[in-house]
Amino acid sequence: MTLPAFIEQGQGRVAVLLLHGIGGGKAIWRESLSAIAAAGYRAVAIDFPGYGDSAGAPTMDAMVGAVNAVIDTLGAPRTVVVGHSMGGMVAQELVARDQRRLGWLGGLVLACTSASFGKADGAWQAKFVAERLAPLEAGLGMAGMARQLVPAMVAPMASDAAREASIDVMSRVPEASYRVALQAIAAFDRRAALASIALPTLCLAAQYDRTAAPEVMQRMAARIPNADYECLADAGHIANVEQAAAFNAAVLAFLQRRAARGD
Repeated sequence: MTLPAFIEQGQGRVAVLLLHGIGGGKAIWRESLSAIAAAGYRAVAIDFPGYGDSAGAPTMDAMVGAVNAVIDTLGAPRTVVVGHSMGGMVAQELVARDQRRLGWLGGLVLACTSASFGKADGAWQAKFVAERLAPLEAGLGMAGMARQLVPAMVAPMASDAAREASIDVMSRVPEASYRVALQAIAAFDRRAALASIALPTLCLAAQYDRTAAPEVMQRMAARIPNADYECLADAGHIANVEQAAAFNAAVLAFLQRRAARGD
């Protein structure tokens, strides 16, 4: 497995590995990197294959392999994985595929994500994929698509700065990578594995998230043994940018309360 590109800040025995969503990249975690490092942790953000400075294509196999490669390279005594949206799906897949990883992992933060993509019959997935690809099929490119999608993904009170930052990062995703990643998450379903997640887990929702609605995340948390659930006010799907301070505070509180201690 080729080591993906990653950036890190801070030092400490606990590494906090930040996994981005389908419209993201390691740049989306700028504020989280600083906040987590300042709290005494080793904050690490990666580019999935096909994103940013990482080569390859973001199939689910490749993304899980990339996370494993970074964990092995870091060699930290304990690693906590924070996955946003698609990154949360990759985190679940990582744990479901290889229970041996539980010895390396100190906890999970599953943010604005879900345990499956749509309904089992496939009709919802097909509709979602078609809607997401429509701007690309119309020739708008990633920048044009980002201008269409992001305003509907963030909360009504999102700042212009948060909106523009999210648009900028999504615009930089290669179109080919976005198409592959979309197919990867459309096939995702790890509902049956939730009950076997034997790690401290925080399911972190956002009040105005229409992609991973709070009620969906609350049901997800109820199926994970001893999981915590929290919903961020005044945030939409890109909560780690829209309400960065509140998002980072929730992650740090979880680390201090459960994950960093190994409860």
